[in-house]
Amino acid sequence: MKFPPLSHGILLRRYKRFLADIQLPNGEQITLHCPNTGAMTGCANPGDTVWFSTSHNPKRKYAHTWELTQTQAGDFICVNTLRANQLVQEALENQWISELADYQHILPEQKYGSENSRIDFLLKSDLLPDCFVEVKSTTLLTENGVGMFPDAKTERGQKHLRS
Repeated sequence: MKFPPLSHGILLRRYKRFLADIQLPNGEQITLHCPNTGAMTGCANPGDTVWFSTSHNPKRKYAHTWELTQTQAGDFICVNTLRANQLVQEALENQWISELADYQHILPEQKYGSENSRIDFLLKSDLLPDCFVEVKSTTLLTENGVGMFPDAKTERGQKHLRS
């Protein structure tokens, strides 16, 4: 997946769930939109490198969006949860996941189950059973460098499992 051109800075603080302040290499401080509302434990420590995209849309309140974090230990974390689904869709369409390459139909955002849940992708084939694909970004990084999901209790996640 090709990202839009990214710039970087050093994380100073994340606050109000959707905002983060960083310092650019030239010393300027800017505020970014953080598209991830999770706790991001271990993924948003002051001093980490933040990679961000810039929008030229004058209607946006914050022109910059936090895309990736590079921790001080060197781990890369995709903070923008929309990117994970885009990456998986690209992989499915190009048949880069060999176990799923025989599915001819890729249907994003499909409703299913008795609780009307929504799955990220429903894969269909004339020769194979339907395949439900749920994409998750791991935004909990443990002290020993293991990424985990979820980073907090989630009713929505429990609903997915029941459906």
